Amino acid sequence: MSIIYFKLDNNKTDTLMQNDTQPLNDTLVSKSLSAADYVPTLDAMLARTLERIDLKKQQGLRTPDELWIVDHNDVYTLGQAGKEEHILQRTDTPIIKTDRGGQVTWHGHGQLVIYWLFDLDSLKWSVRNLVSHAEQAIEDVINDCLSSSPSNSDNISAHARRDAPGVYLYADTAATDDSTSTDDNSLDNKIMLGKMASLGFKIKHGFSYHGIAINLNCDLSSFNAINPCGYAGMQMLRLSDFVAMQTDSEQTEPDAQTEPDAQTEQTEQTEQQMSDSFSYETVTQKLIDNIAKRHAGLIELRAIAPK
Repeated sequence: MSIIYFKLDNNKTDTLMQNDTQPLNDTLVSKSLSAADYVPTLDAMLARTLERIDLKKQQGLRTPDELWIVDHNDVYTLGQAGKEEHILQRTDTPIIKTDRGGQVTWHGHGQLVIYWLFDLDSLKWSVRNLVSHAEQAIEDVINDCLSSSPSNSDNISAHARRDAPGVYLYADTAATDDSTSTDDNSLDNKIMLGKMASLGFKIKHGFSYHGIAINLNCDLSSFNAINPCGYAGMQMLRLSDFVAMQTDSEQTEPDAQTEPDAQTEQTEQTEQQMSDSFSYETVTQKLIDNIAKRHAGLIELRAIAPK
């Protein structure tokens, strides 16, 4: 299968921009794209970035920054550093050469993708700030989910690494009971289990685009055909293997043929299960809220973890 190079298509751009848009604050909005093919999404993202650059240069206008929350159809993408040798098997899934940083990765249903279309100069963020905010936002949300889950008894936590972009899960081998105190920022005494979130950005004239991808309840088998992010043997993880997550097939209504008392018990059990679990939408909203606070300057960067 040949690799496809993206080409700007303004007709598809107009269609994509009609999707749901929500203001988060005066300088940040979110857009939701569902079942989105990669190439027209990339076309629209690049077109919007170029438009914002032109408005700032020609008219001095600061346009609102944008978060694009995307549910992609299956696709492999190769970043600027991408090498075909990291594609281990050829499948029916398209392979797209793109302009973000990084190597090869997969996007698809059950994975949360958020593109950050930010004016870094107006935010006074460096590229390092952008990457650290992205990683720490993911850390915050994953760790919040893990700490809220009754099943997380293995002292598992999410951390970024200095030597490899993204967010990884670690098991703390030192914390054997509640009395044991460890440094959350240190990876000493922690065993890396694998990678749950990837990131890759492109910066053009001080504006960022592309962004982050977090595996929530996706089928991880698609990663078997590649060396994820260029790392041979990298174990990819998903949140649903560590916390209870609701599925589309879960029903809150009891079976109509069930006896009334049994219906009541069934309803109570279902409600309890729902209250103890996370939905795709809940995790998405947690992350949007965290990013919006960072964008507004309400969450400061933590010290970057040592290598």
